[in-house]
Amino acid sequence: MLLLLGLGAFVAAWQGSGAHEVSMNSARKRFASSSTVPVVPNALLPPAGVYEYRGSGHESLDKPPKSQDQGPVIPATITHQPNGCWVFRVDYSTGHWQSWNYCTSDGQLDEKGGQTYEKWNFVVFQVASTSTFTCPSSVTILPGMVPGDTWTQTCTGTTSAVKGSVTTAGPYTYIGEETMTIGGTKVAAYHFHRLRTLSGAQTGTEDDEVWFAKSNGMPLRNVRKNVVKSDSPIGKVTYTETGDFTLVSLTPQ
Repeated sequence: MLLLLGLGAFVAAWQGSGAHEVSMNSARKRFASSSTVPVVPNALLPPAGVYEYRGSGHESLDKPPKSQDQGPVIPATITHQPNGCWVFRVDYSTGHWQSWNYCTSDGQLDEKGGQTYEKWNFVVFQVASTSTFTCPSSVTILPGMVPGDTWTQTCTGTTSAVKGSVTTAGPYTYIGEETMTIGGTKVAAYHFHRLRTLSGAQTGTEDDEVWFAKSNGMPLRNVRKNVVKSDSPIGKVTYTETGDFTLVSLTPQ
């Protein structure tokens, strides 16, 4: 996961949030207008559709002081792309969504890139940015892995509101196989710990735990803490995000 925050010229500060929960109905309408392609069944390719996650999250800026919350309903969509690839998009709130691009082949799942969108409402004006990243080396699930196996993930990206590029890289560790209960169903899951350091136009850390279904690679749970520091016209600004989300049902809506 690459998090880039674009910061404009802030002229005042307000507490509170202009963002709110995204409804499942809104997610269904967006999915209906998106494109997904028929695919040959693959071991690490979850069904396309709209999924309900539940969770909570909090994100904040230290200058000017501002915060907004995530959830408790956190809709997500999976769309299929050609050649065994698929996109997983999570709507944390109306002011923040993130997508991951995955591709699978021969029992391996790779993160190929994705996007992050954030919008902050300062009452008399808004600041919005879209970040795009690619991952030249970001294996997510590896055939034959055993608990304790660690490899390096690397992604690079740019954002619409900050000059320069950012590289995020660090160890990705397979914790082991666990059993989770999703909508009353027992699900075998792969559990990983991801720790990345940001360098370049922005600096910081991403500390995440993620769970994927062993059967089809479906994202089941995410627990994260991200801290990003960025230059701005008013000096260094620190963005902090903590949150978690868990799948409610294995059946898409």
